[in-house]
Amino acid sequence: MNDRMTHLDVALLRRDFPILSETIRGKPLVFLDSAASAQKPRAVIDAMVGAMEHQYANIHRGLHWMSERTTEAYEGTRDLTATLLGANSREEIVFTRNSTEAINLVAHSYGRGILKPGQAVLISEMEHHSNIVPWQMLRDAHGIELRVCPITDAGELDMAAYEGLLEDRKVGLVAITHMSNVLGTYTPAARLCALAHEYGAKILLDGSQAVVHRRVDVKSLDADFYVFTGHKLYGPTGIGVLWARAELLEAMPPFLGGGDMISSVSFEHSSWARIPHKFEAGTPAILEGIGLSAAIKYVNAVGFDAIAAHEQALVEHALARLSPIQGLSIIGHAQDRGGVISFTMEGAHAHDIATLLDRAGIAVRAGHHCAEPLMRRMGLDSTARASFALYTTQEEIDILADTLIRVREFFA
Repeated sequence: MNDRMTHLDVALLRRDFPILSETIRGKPLVFLDSAASAQKPRAVIDAMVGAMEHQYANIHRGLHWMSERTTEAYEGTRDLTATLLGANSREEIVFTRNSTEAINLVAHSYGRGILKPGQAVLISEMEHHSNIVPWQMLRDAHGIELRVCPITDAGELDMAAYEGLLEDRKVGLVAITHMSNVLGTYTPAARLCALAHEYGAKILLDGSQAVVHRRVDVKSLDADFYVFTGHKLYGPTGIGVLWARAELLEAMPPFLGGGDMISSVSFEHSSWARIPHKFEAGTPAILEGIGLSAAIKYVNAVGFDAIAAHEQALVEHALARLSPIQGLSIIGHAQDRGGVISFTMEGAHAHDIATLLDRAGIAVRAGHHCAEPLMRRMGLDSTARASFALYTTQEEIDILADTLIRVREFFA
């Protein structure tokens, strides 16, 4: 075992995830699709079940003890999330359903409320659809120009082109992934933020993948907006996070109207609640928020330094095992990459590869991964994708490699 993995007792951690003891067609489950949605530790499951069994009530408005207790648990997640991201205060944490909704919130409230027609939004060729489509909608409805930063053949941002697209100072907002869900590429986030600010732009980082694998500090990055989703961070679906500088949230108009986001309402006029509640209309995902709290506590207890070292060792091992397989091509060769490896195989469609792997008990993703423009940039229509988590083992990667050799022989 790689020395860098000794800080993480993976065999012990795997016991925390009940689903990992499942078998598929009589074979042990090898789950290599965590980039789509990670499995949940017992701590998250128990926290949500416990809340339903012992204290569930609606939050914020109730005066009885169960409402107060549930409110305390839910709002405690905001404090944990602020600490997780290195935010200045809990008021900078807005809860959404997922990263997609968080980006849409920024596109609607900052895009329509702050940006002016004729300004530009700058994205990149490696974005997930959730960081493309909202900006297209803003372009079409609000007269914003949409610019796209190219990437290199290695799957890294073309930094000279990035700066060139900023130079005329028309870009009001940059929105770029912190880690590609297809290539595994980590973008140079601090440098992206510094350049954006140098040319007068704000910057949003999509941390849906990055926040899972390494410690994130929004102050060190000097970002303006940061988004992530709970279900990739070993938490439940239905809960996501937008972090934004308090002064930006104060200036932005609400995204949705309704209960809990108001200070007062009459038929003539409504006034808004203080941030972050101004952006959280209606009854929120209460149980999911409590589950996210448990997930954050779990990863904090494991430790991001240990998680990052373990997953870097997994990536190195996977590249060493997969690269020599005849006919298999790994997509993207960024120098700084996380635990995502997309690949193709000569003579085989990605869906067929995934189907044969599934028969061997191995779960991977296949398709365009909600990144069709990136697929076209790389000259592809689909890839198979193996993605890793803190519970992934080198032995599972060996099983993947050995099975892919048999898949190649089948198609040959």
